[in-house]
Amino acid sequence: MQNIQLAASQIVQQVLVDGRNLNQALDESLSKKSGWEPSQRAALQDLCYGTLRFYGELDATLGALSHKPITDGRIRHILLVALYQLQHSSAAQYAVVDHAVRAASTLNPRVRGLVNAILRNFLRCAPKIQAKDRYNHPGWWIDELKAQYGEEVSAAILEAGNGHPPMTLRVNQRRIAPEGYLALLSERGIMARKIGLDALQLEKPVSVDRLPGFFEGLVSVQDAGAQLAARFLNAGRGMRVLDACAAPGGKTAHILELSDVELVALDKDEKRLQRVGENLQRLGLSAKLLSGDAADPEGWWDGRPFDRILADVPCSASGVVRRHPDIKWLRRKEDIASFAIQQEKILQSLWELLNPGGMLLYATCSVFKQENQEVVARFLAKTPQARLMDLPSEQLLPNDQHDGFFYALLQKTA
Repeated sequence: MQNIQLAASQIVQQVLVDGRNLNQALDESLSKKSGWEPSQRAALQDLCYGTLRFYGELDATLGALSHKPITDGRIRHILLVALYQLQHSSAAQYAVVDHAVRAASTLNPRVRGLVNAILRNFLRCAPKIQAKDRYNHPGWWIDELKAQYGEEVSAAILEAGNGHPPMTLRVNQRRIAPEGYLALLSERGIMARKIGLDALQLEKPVSVDRLPGFFEGLVSVQDAGAQLAARFLNAGRGMRVLDACAAPGGKTAHILELSDVELVALDKDEKRLQRVGENLQRLGLSAKLLSGDAADPEGWWDGRPFDRILADVPCSASGVVRRHPDIKWLRRKEDIASFAIQQEKILQSLWELLNPGGMLLYATCSVFKQENQEVVARFLAKTPQARLMDLPSEQLLPNDQHDGFFYALLQKTA
């Protein structure tokens, strides 16, 4: 456990201090630990995600326990990881403390007594000293949501953001019906329920190698809210379709599963674009993959307009923080306005590529209205030929079935 604690504290420090992406930092760390067992790798991931998920209360608790600031960041983050274990895991308390003391000692032998005293003081006085942070989000984030949604709804959004996300599958209906795949899961002892036209939510997450037919393309892992995009786009047979900002390819694949279309998958990141190709290959699907900037079509567009465009634009990702808890602490209030500027530019650029009568689906995984309703309203105000179409759902707020998403379907009038 000592090595796992130490590795987790280093990753958490990279996120909180250096501003690194959690997944990238975690993948880099695990790539150097080829000898670790799957259980050790899973434990490291849990410690990193859990510490960042509850960082607000852990930071406050550590502040209450220490008489003066802990200036050595390495020791501070070991303590944060240990406090997460003591407060939110079933790990034996004596082992957590012992391993934290040992891990800290390898970095600085002089802090052995300090680390031991802080953690044992927490165990003695936990009910009095544990600092509860109801929301575990930055203050500006909380204020924004309260201003936009009110006290009750914003509290539900924040609570959902601190939870564990459900594992949801998208059934490839070219290969099998959802009911048929439910039966395959049942045969493996995996309990699930149907929650959408193509979506099955597992009772408990499992590794993909336990999913029957996963590597043969029967299913993909995709949030139920994200699965609405392809349905809302409603691309018919033979249509020319653009999936802008396509990586990692979940929505690209779903569009192709639903209809035989001529699809172009575009992404700015060539490395992530490779993942689109890998996902399509597993599913037995094909699309034209292009590396390019959605906001600058001149560099990649061949001049042929599209009948359908999915503009899944870069955003704050505020609707998916339970999957990416580092986002809460990496984002800044001013980032939201920056994203909105970028989103408007992409929307305007892609609009020029759309056939008259065609449809563009604007999509984000954000719950902030500055990136959603306000972007669309400004676009409609200056684009007379754009008409907002009705959708069953536009703003999805995170709950026990799906993450937070926003959709707006725009038609280009002739």
